[in-house]
Amino acid sequence: MLSRNEVKYIQSLCHKKQRTEEGVFIAEGTKIAAEILASDYTIKKIYATEHWMTHHADVQVPVIIVSEAELDRISNLQTPNEVILVVQQRAETPIPATPQGLVLVLDGIQDPGNLGTMIRIADWFGVAHIVCSTDTVEWYNPKVIQSTMGSFLRVNHWYTHLPFWLEKLQVPVIGAVLNGVPVQQMPFLPNAALLIGSEGSGIRQAVLSAITHPVTIPGKGQAESLNAAVAAGILLSHLT
Repeated sequence: MLSRNEVKYIQSLCHKKQRTEEGVFIAEGTKIAAEILASDYTIKKIYATEHWMTHHADVQVPVIIVSEAELDRISNLQTPNEVILVVQQRAETPIPATPQGLVLVLDGIQDPGNLGTMIRIADWFGVAHIVCSTDTVEWYNPKVIQSTMGSFLRVNHWYTHLPFWLEKLQVPVIGAVLNGVPVQQMPFLPNAALLIGSEGSGIRQAVLSAITHPVTIPGKGQAESLNAAVAAGILLSHLT
């Protein structure tokens, strides 16, 4: 049975401040749990139902058996899914001055679902690096982690002051704007950065000057703009 302190601790990890102080994050569900268990991430503790444990008796991590009612109390999901992991965050590494391949660069993305979807899209198209502005939503936000469906395990990430980093970047910068070259006409660039702006205001003025290759997605209807994650998916499908 979970203690009151244990419940409070898990619930506290829903807040960025506590995750940062503890250096951990939470992940839920059987699929993500399986991927994390097979990765090199360090799992601090597992909260799981007896049903989950019957299939994972060999897990070499501290496990606390919980009832479905207890799982519901500590879960972020509308329908809790058998297991919750407390996982150690990756240690920060220096951001590469000139990453190899195509790098996804995110300027002010605020919606956790959008960030998680873009991580998943990057994984799908083999993009191994994402660089975020300092005000982009936190990578280890539970909604981000869930919406990646495990793809966060295979994509490197950094948070930095984008104007300064882009100024020193030695590769072309492709920027998603409304008045750019149609993406179908964009030449293949083996090493480049693809810059995607925020959901509400697009790419900010401070980083617009870094764009060397403005690109757009031609539309035929009356919609004012595309969702940031949808735009990233379409652009990556052409640029990779």
